[in-house]
Amino acid sequence: MLKSKYNLNIPGYTNGTDEWETVYCPYDRLPVAQVELADASALEHCLTVASETFDKIEGQTPAWKRAEMLRAVASKIKERKEELAMLIATEGGKPLKDAMVEATRSAITLEECASAALKMEGREWGMQRAPGTEHKMAFTIREPIGVVLAISAFNHPLNLACHQIGTALAAGNTVIMKPGNSTPLSSIILAEIFSECGLPEGVLQVVLTSNENAGVLVSSPKIDFLTFIGSARVGWMLRRNIADGTRMAAEHGGNAASIVLADADLDRALPLIVRGSYYHAGQVCVSTQRLYVERSIEAEFTERLIELAKKLKCGDAREADVEVGPLIEPREVTRVDNWVQEAIKGGAELLLGGKPITDTVYATTVLRNASEDSKVIKEEVFGPVATVQPVDSLDEAIAKVNASDNPFQSSIFTQDIDMALSAAKRIHANAFMINDLTAFRVDWMPFGGRKVAGLGMGGTEHSVMEMSEEKLIVFNPKV
Repeated sequence: MLKSKYNLNIPGYTNGTDEWETVYCPYDRLPVAQVELADASALEHCLTVASETFDKIEGQTPAWKRAEMLRAVASKIKERKEELAMLIATEGGKPLKDAMVEATRSAITLEECASAALKMEGREWGMQRAPGTEHKMAFTIREPIGVVLAISAFNHPLNLACHQIGTALAAGNTVIMKPGNSTPLSSIILAEIFSECGLPEGVLQVVLTSNENAGVLVSSPKIDFLTFIGSARVGWMLRRNIADGTRMAAEHGGNAASIVLADADLDRALPLIVRGSYYHAGQVCVSTQRLYVERSIEAEFTERLIELAKKLKCGDAREADVEVGPLIEPREVTRVDNWVQEAIKGGAELLLGGKPITDTVYATTVLRNASEDSKVIKEEVFGPVATVQPVDSLDEAIAKVNASDNPFQSSIFTQDIDMALSAAKRIHANAFMINDLTAFRVDWMPFGGRKVAGLGMGGTEHSVMEMSEEKLIVFNPKV
């Protein structure tokens, strides 16, 4: 275990107890490292450092310098891509080839954050719209919001950290980063890289703590902005506990749906749907889990879906040819299996999988005709499960897609542009893909859920704007 590496020797990492969190490889559950947990007093110190550091640096670091720093870290990530990819696969269970993509995306994310830093601009407001104001001048500027608390998830441990840290720093803030307790190493290494690139001490702190002690951070009036990525249950609970005046953005999960119409090009659609359903074992907030397929093609579609899903290799994410890795913890395997068995008891047909392969790996699973009230339809599965639901029309499909309380991203496969654009206008989601998988994302595009699925919109430019504030300045000259 790498106990000596991941502790006080890491610049920007805050701890303060003799209590340690063991990081396990999700596949074989062997320990990878131990990271010291911060207690309440260490967290209070962390808050003080972040607040005092912001007071020192506010307005002292121009946008070009912030952008330069972010690009330097992006360059280091590119240099260490293979090492970081193996770390992602080891602590998070993401298949190695996908972890390589994440490492590459992480560098791009920081480069986009650098660009966003340079776009923090105000505007002039015309003052000749009413008598008595025509001699005044008014304009706005953007200022950093202050101390940002970033609470992150396990499924993209490096890129999510880059999104939350990169956007906060691009706006000129100080950051306290709390990664998922299962996957803290990517954030700690990222903080180390920022320190190597010259980020002043106290601007970025990474902290690992118990769920109980995390409340010290969340409820503190020293926090000006909370960015949270994780479950809706936790996210909305955090919103109820933040201090008055603290702003918040939350990215939860959805139960994404794809509509497949009779004229869809199945040769094109099916590989994308399989990717969307089983990428990272379904542990993605926009993973495709509901498939509303027009009845006239449903038999062919389902047969071909099963054949493709059956070919996916499941196992140890660190092996180069594995396509579906483990779930993050054994209890998640049990939960997913319980949901699948519940759906079957409720009338769903099991067409593929439907059982654990090991204590940590769940088989790629295809269900058919599940009850619309079953958990695999109504809630976010966060596992390698797709359910085919035959429908007789686009109207029926849209009604069922829109029944979700967790709308995030959805898609349609059709060759009819009129039908596609009609669906795009009628579907309740913040993003709608035409002839693409629901899990499509580039890091600069707007990204976020509606209703229970989230609060606010992410993406590099959107997040930088949310983590900054607009100030109006009015000048009354002598005339």
